Amino acid sequence: MELQQVHCFVVVAEERHLRRAAERLGLPRSAVAHRIRELERELRTELFDPALPEPRLTAAGDRFLPAARTLLAAEERARAVLAHRTDTAPPGASPRTLRLGTSPGLAGHLDRVLDALARIAPQLAVEPVTAPAPERPALVASGALDAAFVRGPAPAPARDGLRHVPLWQDPLVAAVPARHPLAASPGTISLAELAGVPLVLTDRDANPPLVDLVTAACHDVGFTPLPGPRHGSLAATLAAIGAGAAAAGLWTVVYDTYARRLPAPGVRYLPFRNPGMELTTSLVVRRANPPDGVDALLRACAAAGESGAPDAHR
Repeated sequence: MELQQVHCFVVVAEERHLRRAAERLGLPRSAVAHRIRELERELRTELFDPALPEPRLTAAGDRFLPAARTLLAAEERARAVLAHRTDTAPPGASPRTLRLGTSPGLAGHLDRVLDALARIAPQLAVEPVTAPAPERPALVASGALDAAFVRGPAPAPARDGLRHVPLWQDPLVAAVPARHPLAASPGTISLAELAGVPLVLTDRDANPPLVDLVTAACHDVGFTPLPGPRHGSLAATLAAIGAGAAAAGLWTVVYDTYARRLPAPGVRYLPFRNPGMELTTSLVVRRANPPDGVDALLRACAAAGESGAPDAHR
C-alpha cells in the first residue's frame, strides 16, 4: 500500500466526483483511477461501487475511510517531526508567540491544544485570532497568521504555498424539534427522513465545506433540501427549531460534541445513520519557512486529538 494511493482514495471519497478529485490532486483522471484500482488490488476489496457512474463508497470503503485519514495524519505528523525547528529559547529570552486563526466555536479544540502545548513547549505562547473560516488560509499565506484551524477538504496541494495537516474528524448530528415525530427516532436518523423538513444552513460563503457536504449528502439519498428561514446565528437557529416556528418544523446540523455540551430547549440532537456526515479539522501552515514553534504546535494538536474529541460548530 502506498501513501499516494491512500491520498487519492481519501480525496475521491471526499469529492464524490472523479474530475473534481483529479483537479484537487493535480493529476490526470486516469492516474487517479489507476491508483484507486491498485489500492483495491492491494486490499483485495472494492472501495467504490463499480456499478455507479460516479464514485460512491462501498461498505468496505466506508470502514476504510477513517483509517485512511488516520494514516495520512500520521504521515503529516512524521513530516513535522523531521522538519523540527528549535522549540527552546535561551534563558531570559522573550517567549515566542504564535498567532493562531480560530473562532469562538473552536474553543474546545483550542483548550486541548493549549493544554498539550504547555507540556510540550512551555516557552511558546499562542495568541488566538478570531477570523472568518474562509479568510484564515489567506491570512496564513500572507504572514498575518502563523497557523489556523480550518474544516473541510484541503485544496490542491502547493497551489497557495500552504500545507493542510489533518488533525481529527468532527461528526455532524441533526438538530430537530423535540416535539416533531422524527425526534422519536430510536437513537439515529436517516437523511432521507428529513426530505420534507425545511433545512436551515448558514450562507455558503460563510462555510463552503459544511454547506457542500450537507447538500451533497441530501442529493445522494435522492432529495434537494427545502430551504428554511435564515437566522443570524446558530443560537437563533436552534431557538427557532425549538420553538416550532414552522408548521413542518425545521432542522439544521451541528457538531456532535457541541450538541453534547450545549443543549438547546425544545431541540433534540440525533446522529446520522448515513456515512460521511463529518468534516476534517486541519491546521493550515506555510510550506516554506514556517515560524519557529509551528512543529511544536502540530505535536500539541496531535496530542489533543488523541486525548478526546474536540467540539465546535464552525
